[in-house]
Amino acid sequence: MSATTLTTDIQDRVMVITLNRPDRLNAFTLGMMHEMIAAIDEADADDDVRAVIVTGAGRGFCAGVDLDDDDAFTAAKPDSMSKDPEVWADPTNRDMGGVLTLRLFNSLKPLIAAVNGPSVGIGATMQLPMDIRIASEKARFGFVFARRGIVPEAASSWFLPRLVGMSQALEWAISGRVFDADEALRGGLVRSVHAPGDLLDEAHRIASEIAANTAPVSVALTRQMMWRMAGAEHPMMAHRIDSRAIAARGSSGDAAEGVASFLEKRPAQFPDRVSADMPGFFPWWQEPPWA
Repeated sequence: MSATTLTTDIQDRVMVITLNRPDRLNAFTLGMMHEMIAAIDEADADDDVRAVIVTGAGRGFCAGVDLDDDDAFTAAKPDSMSKDPEVWADPTNRDMGGVLTLRLFNSLKPLIAAVNGPSVGIGATMQLPMDIRIASEKARFGFVFARRGIVPEAASSWFLPRLVGMSQALEWAISGRVFDADEALRGGLVRSVHAPGDLLDEAHRIASEIAANTAPVSVALTRQMMWRMAGAEHPMMAHRIDSRAIAARGSSGDAAEGVASFLEKRPAQFPDRVSADMPGFFPWWQEPPWA
């Protein structure tokens, strides 16, 4: 794909998306939002892509919204005291971080954040719908919104408490302070912390393990099952989807190959593809409207 705010590279069945505005610490723009969504669309459509890594060029991951970008806040600013529901239902009031994270939430490929440096504001919240987050020792995180007179965005009020628990999420969000990679590890935000030179190697190791050993349709289903059940009202909701998925997958060529390869002690060669072989009940949800 042709892009100006990021680069993409596909090797060994792994797409690497590198946010590429190093002179601005990869600060986020409306153009970057569109280009990240396009990259995820490309990954989902390409059966040769089995996992996606997101990282930053230079010394930063993403320093938040670029406040010098004229398009950074494109929504019309309504009267904050308005009681008119149509004012607040106006789609131009959608926050662009949320548009991105909802697309990441719907990804059919596993997403790995390799956080190489400072990541604040949208730089931190864009990571939350990614499935695995690892950090460099030089990474810094900040949900700094309250210190800027605004509030957390990018649907992070849904994602962050589910990842780290309510108390930790509130401490970071209402203090707005910047914290280091070790605190992110202790708080459950990241899986592991690595020397800067080892970060991408570890991200590739994780991605390669997925690519080499798992059925892509099963991975796509598993990812959606886990994330969507995070908000389910009762385990029966999960049981219904589990039962459909087990029935569909159990009769698939992937399941036959999975058993045969295990018994024959050889690597599996799963035949099914995300582009053509998702089960008939997928998707089992209706995407909620904006308003």
